[in-house]
Amino acid sequence: MSDHRPVSTAGLITIPAVITLGVTILRLAGELEHWAKPWFSTAPGGGAAVVGISWLPIIFGPYFALKLAGAGEGAASNGKAIGYAMGTLLVFATGVFFFASSFKHPNFLTLLGLALMLASAIVPAIGWGALGKALIAYAFAARLPVLVVMYLAMRGNGGAGWGTHYDAVDPAYASMTFAKKFINLAILPQMTFWIGWTVAVGALLGTIAAAVTGKGKQPSPASASQS
Repeated sequence: MSDHRPVSTAGLITIPAVITLGVTILRLAGELEHWAKPWFSTAPGGGAAVVGISWLPIIFGPYFALKLAGAGEGAASNGKAIGYAMGTLLVFATGVFFFASSFKHPNFLTLLGLALMLASAIVPAIGWGALGKALIAYAFAARLPVLVVMYLAMRGNGGAGWGTHYDAVDPAYASMTFAKKFINLAILPQMTFWIGWTVAVGALLGTIAAAVTGKGKQPSPASASQS
């Protein structure tokens, strides 16, 4: 019989989530203190600063995948898992296209784009349930603290903001109420685009890592009973 123990999703993502929160706090501190570029930037959107959490799925996707596979919770099929991970990228990219193409004049395609970006996070679980679940949980654990930081930053200094990328406002949004700014600049991107991005990148690299190391496929019932 296998001596593998089920992996708790909460236990699996706790350390990565804490590390991610630490990076968010470090980035905020760096921007408040105006630390050097390209490590930190206060430009709207983050200015492609090196210190940030958007690249962490490159590390944590494979980490989750290898941990799950090592505990006997790998994908039933490496090919299927990779296929659905690639499908996630396709759904996500389609959502980005619809959103970007209608951004200046919001319409049905704008909402469809947002919905597709968020829905793309569900796709990897079809090919590898445990990994998909872990990545979704991690994505929200990573992005919900950013929402809190953005709210505080945008409210700071009597509404003038803290002068960080978390509260930087494009001129097109300058005349909006705080509620509209927070919805458009914080809630929508953090809870759609960045959730989809985190899961899509983590799933693709995670499934590939598991396949390359030969840890992605679950043992068959027959082989497991003989172990």
